[in-house]
This record gives sequence, C-alpha cells and structure tokens, in this order.
Amino acid sequence: MSSTRQPRSLRRTAVAATSAALAGVLLAACGSGGSGSGGTQSGPVHIKVWAWYPQFKQVVAEFNKTHKDVQVDWVQAGVGQDEYTKLKTALKAGQGAPDVVMLEFQELPTIQLSKGLLDMGKYGAGADKDKYVSWAWNQASDGDHVYAIPVDGGPMAMMYRADLFKKYNLKVPTTWAEYKEEAAKLHKADPKAYMTDFGPDESAGGWRQGLMWQAGSRPYTYSASKLPNIGVNMNDAGAKKVYDYWGDLVKNKLVDTTSYGTTDFYNGLSTGKYATYIAAGWGPGYLSSVAKKTSGKWRVAPLPQWTAGDNAQGDWGGSSFSVTSQTQHPKEATEVARELFGTSKAAWKIGIDQAYLFPLSNPILNGAYFKDKKYDFFGGQQINKVFVPAANGIGTFDWSPFQDYAYNTDTSEVGKAVQGSTDWSAVNDNVQDQVTSYAAKQGFKVNK
Repeated sequence: MSSTRQPRSLRRTAVAATSAALAGVLLAACGSGGSGSGGTQSGPVHIKVWAWYPQFKQVVAEFNKTHKDVQVDWVQAGVGQDEYTKLKTALKAGQGAPDVVMLEFQELPTIQLSKGLLDMGKYGAGADKDKYVSWAWNQASDGDHVYAIPVDGGPMAMMYRADLFKKYNLKVPTTWAEYKEEAAKLHKADPKAYMTDFGPDESAGGWRQGLMWQAGSRPYTYSASKLPNIGVNMNDAGAKKVYDYWGDLVKNKLVDTTSYGTTDFYNGLSTGKYATYIAAGWGPGYLSSVAKKTSGKWRVAPLPQWTAGDNAQGDWGGSSFSVTSQTQHPKEATEVARELFGTSKAAWKIGIDQAYLFPLSNPILNGAYFKDKKYDFFGGQQINKVFVPAANGIGTFDWSPFQDYAYNTDTSEVGKAVQGSTDWSAVNDNVQDQVTSYAAKQGFKVNK
C-alpha cells in the first residue's frame, strides 16, 4: 500500500538483486542467523518500524497509546522497491536495518534467504496461526518458523460499470467464457470500448500471477527448510490456460493493452473505456481515487470461473510485518509485528475506513463491521460480501526467492506476444526455460 493508493506491483521497477548476490546468499543460507538481545535500559523499549501503509501514523499512535513498555518509532523509508533496496543494503552492511519492516509476501523468500529475517516463532508468534487465513499464514511461515505476520491481502473480484452494462444490455458474467462473449458484444456495439485492460507491463505482473493462481497454476514449490531444492513449473496447465485465453482476447481486440499505472489507464477507468476492472481487495480504494467522477456507477461481482459453479480464487498483492535479524530487541519487536494491527479493532477501523486495507486477520475479516460495510462509491453495495468469501477461498501458493526476475521475464515474453513477434502459446514455455536456467545458475537444485 502507499499513501497515493497505488497498486503494490506498480511500484516494482527492477530486479532486486544481481545474479552474483543471489548466488552468494544461497551459499550462505545454511548458516545461522542471529540477533542481539539488547542491554538493560530504563523506560519503554523503542522499536523502529519501516512501513508505507496509508494513515499509518494513526495506527502507530494507537499502538503507543495502548502499550507502555514498548513504543514504535515509525519511519517512511520508501515505497515498495525503494524500501527493499534500502533494506537489502542495510542487511548486507550489517547495520542500519529497522527492527520491524513492512514486506510484501512475494518479497519474503528473497529477504529470508539472505538471513535477514528473525524467526518470530522463537518469541511466541506461532500462537497467532489460527488468527489468520491459512494461505497467508503459510506464506509467512515455514513449519514452526514464523518470518512474518500477515496484515492485508488482495483477493480478486470483478468490478464493473453497472450503467454501461445496462446501456449495452450486458450480462454480468459468472464464467470466463461468458466474459469473452460479453466482451465481444460490447466491442461490437462500441469499437472504442473494451471489457477491460490486459496489463502487459511489469507493474501488472502480480495481476497476471493472480489470474494464474485462480486457474490452478502453482509455478513454485519452495520451502526455506529444503534448500537448495526448488520446484519451478511456470508452464503448467493453469498458466497456459490463462495466456491462451487472454491472448485470444488481445488478438481479437476485445481488451485493451495499456500499461497499468499510466494516465491512459486511469482515463480508461474514469471515462467508460473499460467496462470492468479485474482487481484486488484493495482495489476499491485505488479505483475511487483515480476515477472519482464515476462514483456510484460501479458494482462488484465475484471473479468469473473457468468452470460454472466452481469457487476458485486468486490473490493480487498482500503485505506483512517482519522482524529483521539486526534487531537488538527480538521479543519486543515481535510484539510490535504481532500487535500493530493484529486483531486490534481500533487499528483496523483506521485501516479499513481510511486506508482501504483488506484484513487477513480472521476475526476482523469475518466480523460484521467489515463484511457489512457499505461503500458509497459502489452505490451503497456491501462489496466485502463478495471479497470476504473470495479471501476465504484462496488456495495455498509458494513464492520464489527470485520473484523479481520471474516477473521481469514474464513481462518481456508477454510484451513480445502483444506485439505479435511471439505466439501466445509459446510465452509460458519461454518463461519456464529462462527462469529454470537462471535458478540453476544461482545454485538452486531445480525440479521441473
């Protein structure tokens, strides 16, 4: 999340580490990570936190008001990749890292591989397991080892312009086959209108991955405890199904191919060029900020299914709190990571009402306040009655320690397909070849 409500993946700009650096941390991965215990001191322990959540200053104030022995010192060290670059530099230097840091889920394996994260399981964090949706907890932990506390996520759904659907007599699709039919109907009625925008750029890498997640694709089998082994299957049936489908929509000009996060993309959402926006649970806040004049015209429906009646779901984005290995106060830092949001109704009221965070804490996620909340931008619809079942229906998913490279490779191959220089049917195979080769060169033992 950012204060400007940018989608998480829009902030990703480059591969986070060089090949040599990644190979180096893999070789060192079997070593032990440590943390200082800190000396005795009078007064409360101060814990430095890096995070970019919207309205986070209020959340910190709430924590500090309700905790006497531990106080949070918040630093906005950058958004997304900017923060990660600073964190990796500090970890490599052996100094300068915060006690607690906000990390997106896909970043956890890379940082953990460098021994940059404290195992919070040693300080009681394992007791929180049942407080979070299982797929998120599994991404933040490895058996009894806990490397992050989930905060927010991005279960996917379909936002659509109710006025445009009525104008063009479109049916709200429940399957991807119906979605394609309605896309053709819309474009025939108005050649300047599209059912949606297919993001071909790197900023939409998480969006494309979320669609594959829903289709059953599981590109990685990864556990830090099983290094150097990793499974890489970027061209499984689910992945190919997604690109065959969207490639056909692109070729037939039924969807646009404007890069996400651009002025043209924003205009498409606000002018009626796009009738739907396949987005995440944080998307309502983003949409309401970039398409303010369309307030009241949007509604939310479940993500179309590949098979009628199914309940397959995918996620786009999500973040957590981790404790870094440089902390001198592991116990107190773990307390901060667990309780800044955790199950705090006061903190989550700020997060939900002012920051559009989508909670992964079960009591908050499934509580009446969140599920029954009405949104004026969506015509008073209780949109979380769509998003909450989606969040609860998401299956397990592993990320890789080279996610930046994988996203960049996928983006490059998708770009070639959009331009017509590569067939869509070859995209996934090309990505598989490049990513497995890259992983092997870094010292991973790749199982295809």
